[in-house]
Amino acid sequence: MRRKSEVLVVIFCLGLFMFVDAQPAWAYIGPGAGFAFLTSFLMLFASFFMAFFTLFTWPVRVFIRFFKRRNAYANAKTDRVVILGLDGLEPTITERLLQEGKLPNLKKLQEQGSYSHLQTTYPAISPVAWSAFSTGVDAGGHKIFDFLSRHKQTYMPELSSSKVGMPKRKLSLGKYEIPLGKPIVRLLRRSKSFWKILGENGIFSHVLRVPITFPPEKFNGALLSAMCTPDLWGTQGTFSFFTTDESVDPVKEGGDTQVVKREGDRVEGFIKGPENSISKQKEQLMLPFVAQILSDGEAELIIGKEKIHLKKNTYTEWIELKFKAGFGIKVQGIARFYLLDTSPHFRLYMTPINIDPEKPALPISFPYFYSVYLAKLFGKFATLGLAEDTWSLNEGILNEDAFLEQAYLIHEEREKQFFHALDKTKKGLCTVVIDAPDRIQHMFFRTLDADHPANKGKETEKYKNVIEEMYIKMDGLVGRTMEKVGKDDVFIVLSDHGFKSFRRGINLNVWLKENGYLTLKEGVTKTGEFFQGVDWCKTRAYAFGLAGVYLNVKGREKDGIVEPGEEYGKLKAELIKKLSGLKDTGTGEIAITEMYDSRKIYSGPYTNDGPDLISGYNIGYRISWNGATGVIDDVIFDDNVKAWSGDHCIDPKLVPGVIFTNRKITAARPALMDLAPTVLDLFGVKAPGYMNGQNIFQPGVGGDGDSRVVPNEVKEIEKTEVVAIDE
Repeated sequence: MRRKSEVLVVIFCLGLFMFVDAQPAWAYIGPGAGFAFLTSFLMLFASFFMAFFTLFTWPVRVFIRFFKRRNAYANAKTDRVVILGLDGLEPTITERLLQEGKLPNLKKLQEQGSYSHLQTTYPAISPVAWSAFSTGVDAGGHKIFDFLSRHKQTYMPELSSSKVGMPKRKLSLGKYEIPLGKPIVRLLRRSKSFWKILGENGIFSHVLRVPITFPPEKFNGALLSAMCTPDLWGTQGTFSFFTTDESVDPVKEGGDTQVVKREGDRVEGFIKGPENSISKQKEQLMLPFVAQILSDGEAELIIGKEKIHLKKNTYTEWIELKFKAGFGIKVQGIARFYLLDTSPHFRLYMTPINIDPEKPALPISFPYFYSVYLAKLFGKFATLGLAEDTWSLNEGILNEDAFLEQAYLIHEEREKQFFHALDKTKKGLCTVVIDAPDRIQHMFFRTLDADHPANKGKETEKYKNVIEEMYIKMDGLVGRTMEKVGKDDVFIVLSDHGFKSFRRGINLNVWLKENGYLTLKEGVTKTGEFFQGVDWCKTRAYAFGLAGVYLNVKGREKDGIVEPGEEYGKLKAELIKKLSGLKDTGTGEIAITEMYDSRKIYSGPYTNDGPDLISGYNIGYRISWNGATGVIDDVIFDDNVKAWSGDHCIDPKLVPGVIFTNRKITAARPALMDLAPTVLDLFGVKAPGYMNGQNIFQPGVGGDGDSRVVPNEVKEIEKTEVVAIDE
C-alpha cells in the first residue's frame, strides 16, 4: 500500500513537472526584490513546448542513461556511500561522551573503522566549510569566503552564495510591470560538486540539506537545498511578533514587531508578505487575520477561510499563507504560529514565512517536483536555509523550551526525508546534513560556562544537559542509520567544525580606526550599519564579515588608496604583526591568536576576491555583533550577552570537526575538503586535478606527502592521530 501511494505521488509530480512549466515557479523572491510574476503568454507557450519535447524525447534519454550507467560501477570499490553530516559536533565533547559510554553507536562505528579530528577551513564558517566539502577545493577555488561578500564599488554587503534578480525586460500595463523572461536565480559557488561529477559518470545521488546548494544545480540525482535558501521576504529568516502592547520595544534584529488592535475578544492584524514586484509601487503584500480570544486563554486564528486553533505555548502545524499580487497571481508560503499570551496582552509569534515545498515560489529542489514529492509523502516542511529561529530566542520573544521544540520539530522532518532517501538509494551516494547540533550549541553553549555573561539573571540549571542530550540524540540517529548500512557500504559521519564558548566580542573596525587604518568622515563619531560614514578615500583597511580583513586596494576597490605590490605587502605584514596576539584590554587575555595571510592559504583562481587577512580569534572571542554589521563606534571589546553564546568563527586550529568511518583512515590529517576526492575514488571516478583534497583511505596519503595548501606553522599544530581499531 505504501509503495502504491508513492507511485501515485511520483505520477502526480511528473505530471505537474511536465505540463505546468518546464522551468516551474510562478514567482521569485530575492533580497529586497519581493515577488515577481515569472511567466508571459510566450513563456507559457514555451513551457508547453518544452513539456511536449521532454515527453517526446523520453525514450531516447532513457536509452542514453541506460548505456551511460551500464558500466558506471565497473571500477567502484563500493556500490553505496552514505554520509551523515552532523553540523558542528565538537571533538572535546564527543570524546568525553565516548569515554563515558554515552555514544555507543559512534563508539561502534569507531571500532569498525576509524575516528579522527577533521581539519576545517579558513575561516571555520559553515558556508566556507561545506563548500569545501562539496567541491574538494579551498575558498580560492569555490569563491565562498563568508556568508557575505563586499561589493567592490559600493563596499556594501551582498549574499555570497546566490543571486536573485529581476528580468531586465518588462511590459508596462497600467500599475503593473510584467517581467518578459525568467528571473535571475543563480548559484554563485564556483567549482563542481562531487555529486555532479558522479552524475556525469552515471552514478545517482540523493543530496539533502547540504549548505550552499541554493538554487539547486542540475545533476543526475535528487537534491533539497539548504543554507541561504531565503524566506518569502527574501531574507535569511525574519520572524513576526504580533502584540497588543503598545509600550513594547520593537524587535531589534531578525524579526518584525506589529502592534495589533484588540476590541473585546477580537484581535485584528495583517501578516506581511513579500514586496509585490509586478507592481510599479512595489508595495508589500498583506494578508489580514483575525484572532478570536477564547474563554480558556486559547484563541482561534482566522486567515481567509481557514480557522486555526491556537493553544498557548504550542506550535501549530505548517499553515498555508496565500498573498494576492494581481492578475489572479498568488505567491504562497508556509509558517507556524505559537501563542504566547492572551492576557493581559495578546502576544503571538510567527516563524519566518518559508517557501511552500508544494508550491515553491523559487526552485528549492532538483528536480523541481522533488520538494513536492516529499511534501505529498510526509507533509509540509521547513525550507528556509536557517530554519531554526535563533533570533527569536536572542530577542527574548521565544524562551528556551519553545526554541528547542522548534529545532526538534524541524529535525524530525529531516530524519524522515533522510531515511526515505536512504531506502531509495540502493546504489550510489546518499548524503544529508543535520542542522540541530549547530543551532542548539549556538544557543546553549552558555550552559556549559557558568560565568558566561549571557547567563546573568537567567536560569541555566534547567538547561545544563541540553547539549549532552542533543549529542545522545544524534548518536541514536547514527545507530538507526547503521541498521540500514550494509557491510559493503561505506558509512561516514562527520562535522564541518567544532564549537567553543563566545564570551567576548571584538570590533576590529574600531581598532583599525583608533590605530589610523580606517577613517570616518568629518564630524562622524559613530557609523550606521555597513560602514555608513566611512571616508573611503582615507581608509587603508577594514574588517568585513565574520573573519575577514580587506585592504582598500587601488584599482580593486572603487576608492582604493593602497598601492598593489610593495605597499600592499608591507601593510599586510604590519597588520599581521600588530593584531596577532592582540590582548583584550578589559581582561588581559589574548583575543586574537594569529592573523593569517589568505594568499598563503588559498590557491584557487578566485583568491583575489576574498579577504586579504583572516582573523584567528582565540577561544572565548569572536567578532562583536556591531563588528559583524559594520557599525563603528568607540568600543573595541564588549561582553556577549545574547543567548547565541557558542561559536566557531575563530582560529580554525581551535575548532576542528570530527569524522567517524567504517573504513580505516590512512591520512595523517584528514580534512573536510578530502571528502570529495575520497567519494569519487570509492566509485572509481578520477578526481579532477584542481582539487586540493585527497583520498583519506588511500595508503601513503598524509604526513610529509600532504599537498594541501596550509600555512607551514599550522601543519604541526593541526596534526592529529587517527584512532583505528582492527575489525
